Amino acid sequence: MWALVECCDLHAVEAGGRLCPTCGERGAPVQLQTVKALLTEAALRRLQLTPYRFCGNRTCDVVYFGDAGERFGSHGLRLPVWQKEPVGARLLCYCFGETEAVIRAELVEYGQTAVVDRIREHIAAQRCACDIRNPSGACCLGDVMAAVTHIDAMMLAAEDK
Repeated sequence: MWALVECCDLHAVEAGGRLCPTCGERGAPVQLQTVKALLTEAALRRLQLTPYRFCGNRTCDVVYFGDAGERFGSHGLRLPVWQKEPVGARLLCYCFGETEAVIRAELVEYGQTAVVDRIREHIAAQRCACDIRNPSGACCLGDVMAAVTHIDAMMLAAEDK
């Protein structure tokens, strides 16, 4: 349906990933600057200068884990992590404030949403900072596209009842 657009330069992130020490899921490498930007002051005091990974497992409280064994959960971040929040009104795009609620409202009112086009326009204008603002350290566009598909399917299923 939509092509994924690369908006962030992630050349500094190592390939692969290790397993989350809490849930065992493979963690995605994330830049140290992302971790530093999103940790609370108290959590930042525990930061080690080692590679970090992001755990996107919804049921796991760990958000970041590092090579030195440190773990940072949702309570140690300055903002909610959409992967860890209940479905409904989650913030999906940390650069431009796009939420599930906005997507749903547009689908209800217009039968479609322009969220993907809005984000693409910002990406083309080089306004995004996903590598720092998004807790996963990656572009949100794929997640937003998946959310549109999911919300649309849920709304259609609710209509069929």
